[in-house]
Amino acid sequence: MTNMGTLSIPVPWNARTSAVFALMLALPNLLGMINIDTPWGFKLHTFQLVIFWAALIYGPAGGALSGLIGSLHSAFVFSNPYLAVGNALLGFFAGLFVKRGVPTVVAVWLAFAVQLPWLVVTDYFFAGLSMEFIGTLAMALLISNTVWAVVAATTHKPLRRFFA
Repeated sequence: MTNMGTLSIPVPWNARTSAVFALMLALPNLLGMINIDTPWGFKLHTFQLVIFWAALIYGPAGGALSGLIGSLHSAFVFSNPYLAVGNALLGFFAGLFVKRGVPTVVAVWLAFAVQLPWLVVTDYFFAGLSMEFIGTLAMALLISNTVWAVVAATTHKPLRRFFA
């Protein structure tokens, strides 16, 4: 598929591309179970790395699908289906901003700024979480997003070359 529109996937489709894309849809579910304790009292989430890879390699549609499908396990475990939609927003907008020429880390920050109102409203009003918890979660996600955006920015090119 060519890079003709916002939702196009800008890599050639073949068996390898399809297999890696399927992995990028499923892997965030696994990584969602892994959170790294920090000395500052919050957990570093790991699932975002694959969502950002998908956004950088497959564009906005790839990032959105990785965020949505890759968050189904967490959405089920936490009885919070809004979580999957929020991560789809994160992946979509990260891919969109990068596609528009925004540097990866800044694109991820902007995507998180778009996702954050969704997260606050749905977690508070629909999931019943306290604002104190949501504030801590938002800070942990901002730090996690930044860490994984840096990693994705420096490692996505070798992954992209894998498809050529």
